[in-house]
Amino acid sequence: MENKIKEESINKLLLDLFNNSYNEYFAISNIKKLLDENGFICLLENEKYEISLGKSYYILRDGSSIIAFKVPEKLDELYFKIVASHSDSPVLKIKENPTIIENGYNKLKVEKYGGMIVSSWLDKPLGIAGRVCYKNGNAITTRLVNFPTNLIIPNVAIHQNRDINNGFIYNPQTDLLPILGLGNNDLFKELLDSTKNNEEEILSYDLNLYNKEKAVLGGINNEFIYSPKEDNLVSAYISILSLISSISYDGISLGVVFNNEEVGSSSLNGADSDFLATNLKRISKSLGFSNDELSRALVKSYLVSLDNAHAIHPNHPEMSDNKNNCLINEGVVIKHNSNMLYTSEAISSAIIKLIASKENISLQTFFNRADARGGSTLGNISLTHVSIRSVDLGIPQLAMHSNYEVMGSKDTINAYKLLRALFNSKIKIEGENVTII
Repeated sequence: MENKIKEESINKLLLDLFNNSYNEYFAISNIKKLLDENGFICLLENEKYEISLGKSYYILRDGSSIIAFKVPEKLDELYFKIVASHSDSPVLKIKENPTIIENGYNKLKVEKYGGMIVSSWLDKPLGIAGRVCYKNGNAITTRLVNFPTNLIIPNVAIHQNRDINNGFIYNPQTDLLPILGLGNNDLFKELLDSTKNNEEEILSYDLNLYNKEKAVLGGINNEFIYSPKEDNLVSAYISILSLISSISYDGISLGVVFNNEEVGSSSLNGADSDFLATNLKRISKSLGFSNDELSRALVKSYLVSLDNAHAIHPNHPEMSDNKNNCLINEGVVIKHNSNMLYTSEAISSAIIKLIASKENISLQTFFNRADARGGSTLGNISLTHVSIRSVDLGIPQLAMHSNYEVMGSKDTINAYKLLRALFNSKIKIEGENVTII
C-alpha cells in the first residue's frame, strides 16, 4: 500500500478533494474513503480495540473528526509521531426555523461560525450542505446532503449605499441573509423534505452555506492554488495522504483531524476534548503496553500542529515582520510565538529542521509583528491533554479566513514530502538530546 501517492499528483488530488469538501462532514467522509481504499481498518469507539502489528487503522468521532495510524511490524519501543490538523473553516450556518419571506423574497436566517472575512461571502454563488437527522419509527439515522441549488447574499448597490467602500460594517442579523428564491412558500422546508424517504421525519440538521466556486490552479505558471477552505483542509488532507504513503519502520505514525478549531476547540471532538488522549491510551493498551509505558512513550513522542500560516501580502508587506516574513512557494513555515500561542521552541524546531535538511526541503520562519496580536491554533490546546514535544507548522497563504483563499502549488508538495519524511523517520528523544535516523 505504501508510496501509491506520487508527488506530482498531489495538487490534482487536492483540487478534487477541495471541490468535494462542502464542510467538515464531507471532508472527513472523503478522508475515510481514502483510508478504506488504502487498507486501513475502522475501529469503533464503543467496541473493544483489536490492534495488530503491521496494520493500519482509523477511528471516527461524530462524523467530523478522525484519527488514522500505522503500526510497524516490529514495535520494540512505544512512541508516537503525530500530525494534528482540523477539518472546520469559517462558514455561515443555517439556524433552525430559518425561513423569512419578505417582499417576495425567500431568505434564510444564518449565524457566523468562526472569524470570517464577512465581505467575501457576498455576491457569490453559495450552496447548502451538511448532515440531516431523520426519524423512522424509533430509530434515528443521519445522512450527508448537498442540495442542488444556488443561493446568493447580494450587496446593496453603491447608488443606495454610498459608504460601502468606506469600511461598511456588515450586520450578520440583517446583511447576511441569503436569498433562496422568490414566492410565498417555505422553499427551505421543501428542500429539506425532498431528502426524506417514505416513512421518515426530519428531526434536526447541521447545515451551512459554502462557496460553489471551484478550486483551481492560478497564476501564469500555475504557481498558486485558489480554493475555499484552504485553512485548514489542505493540512488535513496532506497529513492523511503523507501517512498513507509512508512506510512505518519505527514508532506509531498517527494523523488526527479535529473539529471546531475555528471556535475554540471546546467540543466533543475538538483539540480540547479527550479524543486524542483517550485513543492513545486505548491503542497502547491494545498493543499490550501498560499506562506507565504509555507515559514514558509520550515523553519520547513528537507532535506537529499543522495549520496554515500568513504569507507576506503583496500590497501590504508592512503587516509582516520584516525579518521573518514568509513567501509563497519558498517552503513550509515554522510558526513561533513567545506567549506559546504556537508550540514551537528550540528543540522541537530543531527536530523538524533536521528532518527537512535530510530531504532537502526548504523551511521558513514566522513571527507576528511585535505590535500585533496574531492567531492561535490547536497545538497548545492539544498539549493540555497530551504533553508531547510539539512544533507548529503551516503552509503560507493569503486571505486567510476569506471565502476564497490563495496558497502555493509547490508548498503543498513540499509539505507532503516533509510529513512523509517525518513518518518515515526513527526519532529518539532523550530529554534535550535527539537522534533522527
